[in-house]
Amino acid sequence: MKINFSHALEEHQKAIQSVLAQQSIVEQTVAEIIQAVATGNKVIWLGNGGSAADAQHMAAELMVRYVKDRQPIASLALTTDSSILTAHSNDYEFDTVFSRQIEGIAKAGDVVIAMSTSGNSVNVVKAVEAAKQLGCITVALTGAKTSALSAMADYCLQINSVETARIQEAHSFFSHLLCEGLDSVY
Repeated sequence: MKINFSHALEEHQKAIQSVLAQQSIVEQTVAEIIQAVATGNKVIWLGNGGSAADAQHMAAELMVRYVKDRQPIASLALTTDSSILTAHSNDYEFDTVFSRQIEGIAKAGDVVIAMSTSGNSVNVVKAVEAAKQLGCITVALTGAKTSALSAMADYCLQINSVETARIQEAHSFFSHLLCEGLDSVY
């Protein structure tokens, strides 16, 4: 077994540095969440695969706590209800599994955070389209390549990497920075 630790660390550092270079997107997203919460809105997370797990993780960080004991921040992941995911995919198609949920629960002023390492996952793109039609604030977390999500979201954090693992690591770093920003306010 051979693991190229040096390459992995270099790519990780490059990906994390790209988050730091986009500090304004972190700060703007925190400000949008603060505004949403102040007006009775919520944060909605979504993604596929590892990003689905990250969505669930981050919704929990906001609803429960990150570090500081504080009031819950209304937040949910569209990836956690197996009955909705399987019923919708069976009765309709997987391409609309998230947009259908957005249509049912999102409202103007909600913040929708969509994660896709490629930026082109059809079900994630359709969810952002539906969110924009409803007047939600949309935040896309993607990889380095220009994509459907990077072109349409109100805010897009593009990670300087084409390696899925490194992109997801940087998405997690971004999400934890959001939590730190919110903990400093609440």
